Amino acid sequence: MEGFLVALVVSFGVIFVAELGDKSQLMALTFATRFKTVPVLIGITVATAVVHLASVAIGYGLGAALPTEWISLVAGLAFLGFGAWTLRGDTLTEEEKRKAEKTNKSAIVAVSVAFFLAELGDKTMLATITLATQYGWFGTWLGSTIGMVAADALAILVGRMLGRRLPEKTIKYGAAVLFAICGLWLILEAVTQLT
Repeated sequence: MEGFLVALVVSFGVIFVAELGDKSQLMALTFATRFKTVPVLIGITVATAVVHLASVAIGYGLGAALPTEWISLVAGLAFLGFGAWTLRGDTLTEEEKRKAEKTNKSAIVAVSVAFFLAELGDKTMLATITLATQYGWFGTWLGSTIGMVAADALAILVGRMLGRRLPEKTIKYGAAVLFAICGLWLILEAVTQLT
């Protein structure tokens, strides 16, 4: 049970931070202007659960096949990369905005499909794979799914409260720093194990 809780908490925190300022939050805001909040959150949850289940399966398989010290080193480098990716930022393309604004399908289906496609290969998917190499799959899956949904729900709430104006630079730099700290910690842990 202790390993599950660690995986849950770490995955929640990492994915919540990774999602701050991400394209998915912008999509959540856009969908929330067109549809009611609850169907949007259900759609996000369905898509996230499916993508992150695949992510933990990949990560858990890699974790069983590779030595842990090398996984820690690669994971640390990946987290530094996620920090740089976060600094670069994400924006919605005009086509993505149009799809989010003009869809006539059921809100849950529309949001689920859009989020599923947007998350494939995204940094939150890659971070979930990385986390699953270190922690148990179920806690990682549950924590990463809840973390992403919570971050997107926060974006919708704050966006509505502040007239859709999020302090992007503060969020972007804060998330990048947290990724860098996690990355450096994993690299230090790996170097210690390899020496």
